[in-house]
Amino acid sequence: MKVGVFLSEHVKSNDTLDRLRAGSFDVVLVQNGVYCAAIKENGQASPVLGKATKVYALSEDLVSRGLEPSQVDEKVSVVNYDGLVDLIFNEFGKTIWL
Repeated sequence: MKVGVFLSEHVKSNDTLDRLRAGSFDVVLVQNGVYCAAIKENGQASPVLGKATKVYALSEDLVSRGLEPSQVDEKVSVVNYDGLVDLIFNEFGKTIWL
């Protein structure tokens, strides 16, 4: 069962996220969490991107923060609200919000 982890803040690390077993979850970046997909610190991508099997960013949240979907890291798939609903119902057995 895949767990969908919603991350709504731009963070370098998160205790709960760090404790999850690699490969058992995907991350969905929403609200200010989308900054993890586009902002590079010291030329490096956010460490959050390397923790999950797949990383998704909500396109509407990117655009509302002045970021273009083309600016996100290549590890991140950009989805809209319809795509997010499909993920929740078809890919994730459980979801958590951090």
